[in-house]
Amino acid sequence: MLMLNTETLFGYLSVAMMVCSRAGYFNAIFRGRTHPHGFSWLIWGTISSIGFAAQVAEGAGPGAWARGFGCFTCFLLVALSYFKGEKDIKRLDWLTLAVALSAIPLWMATKTPFWSVLIVCFIDTIGYLPTLRKSWARPREELAISYFFSCLAAGFSLLAINQYTPSTWLYPLVLTLTNGSMWVFLLARRRAIAAEAAA
Repeated sequence: MLMLNTETLFGYLSVAMMVCSRAGYFNAIFRGRTHPHGFSWLIWGTISSIGFAAQVAEGAGPGAWARGFGCFTCFLLVALSYFKGEKDIKRLDWLTLAVALSAIPLWMATKTPFWSVLIVCFIDTIGYLPTLRKSWARPREELAISYFFSCLAAGFSLLAINQYTPSTWLYPLVLTLTNGSMWVFLLARRRAIAAEAAA
């Protein structure tokens, strides 16, 4: 009988949650219900690549699996957003993208692992701004449950880490918080808009 250790089990759970997140999101796009903002997904894909590489190098083990899958699907969503994504690009969106990309050389120049992962977390977090800006007026164009599953995936990946260092645990912790916050934000905006319409 094959026995799984705790880290491997949580690693599989984290990937399963990420698969649920992306499957629902892709389905919503093809049904015309969700319109991803390509800028957010480009930032997240780029930073996920960095975060995934750092986790692998630092011995995260199964704790890095969900990030690898997430990175790959982020770039698929960048390509898909060109055809089915948000078309109303604002100046704030361009500014966010410029800030995120300009911070990458700073990350490359940083030799201290702790500061490197802090910069990665900062860039990933500001990647939410274009999607938040779009979703303020149109929260139903984002699939809220997808962010909930991504939150669970990041949480399980934290429990799947083999070697705990700032480079392995801080980024998934931030992803747990930001994805969970995005889920709450989308639900709250939907209720607020529904209440305004009913008033």
